[in-house]
Amino acid sequence: MFGSCVPPVSARINAFLWALIFLTTFGLCSELKVRVRLADGQITEEVLEADSEKDSITLEFKQEDGTLITFVADFKQHVKIFRALILGELERGQSQYQALCFISHLNHNEFIPSESMARLRQKNPQSIRTAEERRGLDQLTMNVAVNLSQAWQLSSHIHNMCSEAREAIYTRERDVKHWLERGVEGSMFEILPQSVDVVPVLLSCRSTRDLWQPCSCSFSLRLEWYPCLLKYCRNRDTTGKGSPYKCGIKSCSKGYQFTYYVPHKQLCLWDEEI
Repeated sequence: MFGSCVPPVSARINAFLWALIFLTTFGLCSELKVRVRLADGQITEEVLEADSEKDSITLEFKQEDGTLITFVADFKQHVKIFRALILGELERGQSQYQALCFISHLNHNEFIPSESMARLRQKNPQSIRTAEERRGLDQLTMNVAVNLSQAWQLSSHIHNMCSEAREAIYTRERDVKHWLERGVEGSMFEILPQSVDVVPVLLSCRSTRDLWQPCSCSFSLRLEWYPCLLKYCRNRDTTGKGSPYKCGIKSCSKGYQFTYYVPHKQLCLWDEEI
């Protein structure tokens, strides 16, 4: 009376083989949503995505002030990208939001591999996570501007990540030297004013009262929870010999403070004395 909804065995085998070919050819891609407790006690949701084909991971969450933070680790090019979409203060003449991008070299073993990240699952999605290790603050002087139209040489992810921050894409001079040694074009970079020889009185934006005066801006963020290391356990056979196998992850939290030049304080209203 009712037609069978179960495909024939041959069809199921073919579907399985195509799925296996897809995973082998195109890699794993997954999304994990994690509830995380912020420093002020509030709870936010982090979205972690892993793409083993592109060999990258993405982490995104909202800070307590509404700022949207997106982080990408590009393992192929050894580049990490931070993007912040900051809500503007309309009553003070700012646009609806302000975009910032910070780019730097990705060191070995800062994060677990994308393939391992793609396989992560959580037993209880409602649990509130707190990092096992709270790592120190990285203070980064971002004294070089990056030209978006040429930034593909550093990472294919930069154009999509930083297109809204076209005039506010920054990196460090030490990272520029590393990339130049790898053969990227130097015309992509522009050294920003950072000394009294160029800007006679370059104060921090925090201590600057004139909204139209150049100053040194600071922006801080913290990745509250991310998988930073793989854990290994040992199996022992009947002879007593052990063989290691992956049995979990270690979670970390890490803060970053970026300092960079802005042509006027109006672009750095969050960095004010309280």
